[in-house]
Amino acid sequence: MTETALADPPTIVPFLKFDERGAPFLAGSRCADCGTVYAGERMACSKCFSRKPFEAVRLPTTGELYTFSIVYRSYPGIQVPFVSATVDLDGACALKGTLVDVAPDTDHVKMGMKVEVVFRELEHKDKQGRPYVSYFFVPAKG
Repeated sequence: MTETALADPPTIVPFLKFDERGAPFLAGSRCADCGTVYAGERMACSKCFSRKPFEAVRLPTTGELYTFSIVYRSYPGIQVPFVSATVDLDGACALKGTLVDVAPDTDHVKMGMKVEVVFRELEHKDKQGRPYVSYFFVPAKG
């Protein structure tokens, strides 16, 4: 591992990466044959079945809420209600996550609403005491 990798905070998903400045981003892969974009690394395309090497891409930070569910019951220690969301990232792939910074009710959450990806530290820490970092969706400004 490189020194940069050792300095990076722990993440919840393997496709959440950090650039050379330490800024978080979501990494994806683009199929060399059909251009389909996926979150994370891929060995084969599930659309065209190509096994050619994928191009590494940075996923967009904007998208549209495709579907959602308001969760009222969860594991102990998970605050409810919250909004579980699937977002179509602009020009890329669909991604599941949590929609935050909005009231968890259908007066405020609408399919098709514009959202942005944000990165936040979590309360949970790794063995070295570093907080985990995850991505969330928030309503787009404007």
